[in-house]
Amino acid sequence: MSAATTTVPGPDGAASRLGWALADSWTMTRRELAHWARQPVAVLVNLVFPVMLLLMFTYLVGGGRGVPGDPTEYLVPGMLALTMAFGLEATMLAVTQDLGKGVIDRFRSMPMAPGAVLVGRSAADMLQSVLSLAVMTGVGYAVGWRWHNGAAAALGAVGLLLLLRFAMLWVGIHLAMVAGRPEMVTAVQILVWPVGFLSNVFATPASMPGWLGAVVEWNPMSATATAVRELFGNPGGATGSWAAEHAELLAVLWPVAIIAVFFPLAVGKFARLSR
Repeated sequence: MSAATTTVPGPDGAASRLGWALADSWTMTRRELAHWARQPVAVLVNLVFPVMLLLMFTYLVGGGRGVPGDPTEYLVPGMLALTMAFGLEATMLAVTQDLGKGVIDRFRSMPMAPGAVLVGRSAADMLQSVLSLAVMTGVGYAVGWRWHNGAAAALGAVGLLLLLRFAMLWVGIHLAMVAGRPEMVTAVQILVWPVGFLSNVFATPASMPGWLGAVVEWNPMSATATAVRELFGNPGGATGSWAAEHAELLAVLWPVAIIAVFFPLAVGKFARLSR
């Protein structure tokens, strides 16, 4: 788990400090990526688990039933959003393991840019999210899902999915530093799963009781799932509500609001570690 670190540069101005920070951040990113080669089973599990969920709901449970057209086209975009949201558990586990082993304290004692550890963690997680999206998209295509609105709209959908992942990443980093131990990730999972399923990933809000459907429509994951369906040209089970009609706007506002709250909380908590 060794990683080369750069020495602290002299006071040569902002350009030198920026170069120092970028070099240290890249070193931390390479450290995280090196874990992929050393722990291929963990990487494989993170990729296979959402695929298993998609196949289970496609062929066994029957997600997306009651939606006009092929239910797979409703289910797959929702599963892509769910995969991005559930990624915070992997983030939490990685950060708590480093905390428990004293790795982060060791890095903080080294002559390196203060935010390099967080940048490396977030960059590696985003790269893994891109890989997860690629795998899920390929599996979705194999089971019959298609997008219909062209490459530009598809890239916009991918951008919204990664924005949700980036927001949940900072939630995971903050909660990991609050929890401090890998065992606490299980407690967070107990909360994450109900929030994930209290969305329109698997069923339309119109198929739910009125009060529950209203709650579901305002779930940030529902906003992203609905917006992604619209961009892919897939059936969305639109209800005519304000949240459904402005799903693309909410798919941007919700993650930005989450980042605005949890990014400073995570950075502040990291700065106070070991004080």
